[in-house]
Amino acid sequence: MQENKEIKALFHLIDDPDTEVFSSVSDRIVTYGRGIIPNLEDLWENSMSEDVQERIELLIHKLHYSDLTDDFLRWKDSTYHDLLTASLLISKFQYPELNSTQVLQEIEKLRRNIWLELNNYLTPLEQVNVLTSIIYNYYGLKGVEVGYQNPEEFLINKVVETKRGNAIANGIVYLILSELLNIPVKAINIPKQFVLAYIKPEYNDDVFSHETYIDRIEFFIDPMSGQVFTHKDVENYFKRISVPPVASYFKPVTHKRIIQTQLEEFSKCFTNEKNSYKQKELIALATLLND
Repeated sequence: MQENKEIKALFHLIDDPDTEVFSSVSDRIVTYGRGIIPNLEDLWENSMSEDVQERIELLIHKLHYSDLTDDFLRWKDSTYHDLLTASLLISKFQYPELNSTQVLQEIEKLRRNIWLELNNYLTPLEQVNVLTSIIYNYYGLKGVEVGYQNPEEFLINKVVETKRGNAIANGIVYLILSELLNIPVKAINIPKQFVLAYIKPEYNDDVFSHETYIDRIEFFIDPMSGQVFTHKDVENYFKRISVPPVASYFKPVTHKRIIQTQLEEFSKCFTNEKNSYKQKELIALATLLND
């Protein structure tokens, strides 16, 4: 962006010790949009002060976050809430210059490998076994316990790169592939877990009552490993945690709610004072998706 007198004046004030002045300067710079980022990067390279460099980094983050907020609003207002698109947006919070091509190529490669093994005569369990075999054995995806000290394990781009993710990130990969292949696997709302369920395709949402959600489920899937669980296994889980298995726990979760969960859990990676602003921003994005 061509620097005008105002931009030069604003840049001159970035190191002002008065936080109110810097706040006003920051707000004004953000109004220029991402086109001003190269100017800020040039200023960063020519600055000898670490404090000024930190302020410039914060400004660049604010500009990216402003764009990301707009992208999430467009996703929310779209007719179809594509899970892969929104999951990549979350990755861009941490990696704003992310080129999503590699992720898209890897997902397509997985989809094609699974599709080649499927046919119309497979039972639900056989379909899921094909998915699981390709994703976890052939591709080598590994599941790890949720650890808030490892933010990359929440992000689909890093999961594809390292083949290592937690239940939420792996579950999103599993759901994306299931949807691309027309396999009726959905996330459900079991407490303290991110669990998938194979929904019997003969049931229609329009005619099934809230109380019969559990009857629609063929079996359950752990996205950490692809392991299949029976109704009895899940019943035992509820007994172990001393929670009654109410019908709403078995209702398929919307894509919006899945992305909100990913944002909320990802935000817990940023609890120290220096990064607490990131936690607030991620919670704000999750709130933005409320109806």
